[in-house]
Amino acid sequence: MRAAIAVNGVVHDYVALATLLRPEDCLIGADGGTDHWLAIGRTPQIVVGDLDSLSPQAASTLSAQGVLFEQHPPDKNQTDLELAIERALAEGAQEVLIVGALGGRLDQTLANLLILAQRSWSVPVRVVEGNQIAQVLHGPGSLTLHGSPGDTLSLLPLSATVEGITYTGLHYPLQNATLSFGSTRGVSNTLSSTRATVSLRSGVALIVQTLHPSPT
Repeated sequence: MRAAIAVNGVVHDYVALATLLRPEDCLIGADGGTDHWLAIGRTPQIVVGDLDSLSPQAASTLSAQGVLFEQHPPDKNQTDLELAIERALAEGAQEVLIVGALGGRLDQTLANLLILAQRSWSVPVRVVEGNQIAQVLHGPGSLTLHGSPGDTLSLLPLSATVEGITYTGLHYPLQNATLSFGSTRGVSNTLSSTRATVSLRSGVALIVQTLHPSPT
């Protein structure tokens, strides 16, 4: 089962968001992010958060429809997104997709991305914004990416060093390389085929894939 969590950030293309979803997805609204599901005519199964950004009218309507609310006090040590991910895992999700996590306040945008690296989540957790997919890779480990030649791929070190970086299927190869936090050497590589792999020996890295538009 895949869980899709909507966060109270910016969604630029609701048509693309609707296309991204599967009928069987478990939809979770992280507080005000619930409005994104309502904007595309979908009703979430669960709403998680302190409910400071979801309107009382929407909360009342959803409650009457049988939506489950997991309400937390405002004075909490976790963001609504972190609580929503934990709820998704408790529901048995084998994959977590996060939408609406970017835009708006810069601190919240950064927190939403960095939460991917907060721990080694037990299932794949990805942030999707339009044609961009962000996920975190912990070493030792590897990640296989599928796309089209010309897709952009960037690797950003999130730990002091990321060691043993090896690429396959990318235009600019790396073999057992080391990058330090803040390095831009891993930015704006491109896929040279429909499949690429990134592997690390140690460290934590953010991997961002930007999908190339399909030819018309």
